[in-house]
Amino acid sequence: MKVMVVGAGKLGYKLAEAMNFEDMDVTLVDLNSDKLERISDHLDVLTVQANGIQIGVLRELDVETYDLLVAATNSDEVNTLICTLSKKLNCKKAIARIRNPEFIEHIDFVKEQFGIDHIINPDLATAIEMERYISKTYNLYSGDFAKGKVSMVDFHLGSQSSFVGKRIMDLECLEGLLITAISRGGNLIIPNGSTELKVDDVIHVIGKSNNINRLAEILGVPMSNRESKKVMILGGGNIGYYLAQRLENSGINVTIIEANKERCEYLAEKLNHTLIIHGDGTNIDLLQEEDLSSYDTFVGATGFDEQNLLMALVAKQYGINKAIAKISRPNYTHIVDRLDIDVAFNPVNITVSNVLKFIRGGKVVSVSLLLGGEGEVTEIIASENSPIIDKPIAKLGLPKGIIIGAIVHDGEVIIPNGNSIIRKGDRIIVFSLASDTPILNKMTCPVNKGGLFNGFWGNH
Repeated sequence: MKVMVVGAGKLGYKLAEAMNFEDMDVTLVDLNSDKLERISDHLDVLTVQANGIQIGVLRELDVETYDLLVAATNSDEVNTLICTLSKKLNCKKAIARIRNPEFIEHIDFVKEQFGIDHIINPDLATAIEMERYISKTYNLYSGDFAKGKVSMVDFHLGSQSSFVGKRIMDLECLEGLLITAISRGGNLIIPNGSTELKVDDVIHVIGKSNNINRLAEILGVPMSNRESKKVMILGGGNIGYYLAQRLENSGINVTIIEANKERCEYLAEKLNHTLIIHGDGTNIDLLQEEDLSSYDTFVGATGFDEQNLLMALVAKQYGINKAIAKISRPNYTHIVDRLDIDVAFNPVNITVSNVLKFIRGGKVVSVSLLLGGEGEVTEIIASENSPIIDKPIAKLGLPKGIIIGAIVHDGEVIIPNGNSIIRKGDRIIVFSLASDTPILNKMTCPVNKGGLFNGFWGNH
């Protein structure tokens, strides 16, 4: 598959990296030669220093030979125009990053009029994930699969856990559960029964919710059943706006603290029931005046990772039940588990997951990146011609970096073993290291004469 990414910022780079693992032929276009040089040192992609909005450049790059173009510059208008031009020049599919709430309110009209196949909005996607987490009655962050029947939760073992020093096969409390991956020292490991758990490991566990609750009790993880009724958001940018809008609709009391006066006026005009405070959200006196400790949830959603993390930590010290931070720097992913905050959301990773889901087509229900993209969790509906159906898992020849975490057959959740068989129409939740993603795609994609990706595009 041939893909052109226009814009070599954080999102463009991450997309190119993820597509690299997919065995795609990637061209990255940007005007900044320094950025492109750095990317060339790390990724096996073709880099082109050019302005992707120019028709001559698109023609010179033979855009009509590309299966997909992703416009990921910092300008919504530029991204829209690039997609329109590329489609007029016969590129097969086009994705635009658009963040402006005014555009998003008319998303179907924008797609139809400008010929865009898919719109990605990192801010809205992040707000949706935050709202989903806030609406849960417990603190653990879980990825939900198979329409909520299957959950995946990360547990930080620390040093006191009864699991430390034991092999997975020797643990007696994993009935109905599977440790599918381990984050250790910034690396992702797909374990087997003889893998020994170590101090500060983060284990990614999959299973039914009630079994996960039982494991949380054994590990001494508090499972607070408090609902979030009062939420404070630090930062009134697009993420803060989208999140407040969604929480308002759920009947939750929301306060936004924003330093920019004009932005405060915009928010006050757009939001109906949210309290907007003009001020410095890092000022402890202001937070005390607003009675920070009376809130259930705190969200750090400014443009500064350090500010979001620091103030989330402050919120925890004030006894707030859930503290959430938005982070963009990939190197912060590895330290978040060691901090006393509940969860951190990375808009770039969330957006890349959405793009991968679109690329892989209708049979792929969701994609979640683990540890910043070193691994992923994918929910797939097994299709009739897929090479993985009607065979015991042990005979599929899966590499060590791929593990089938759960099968949902006729509504029943099965934590599989080597003898389990996947049937047509089953939902399967698969964990894989990024390096094994091409193998996963080949094993789960329907076999057809048109090639690996032709079956995907037919579903859109």
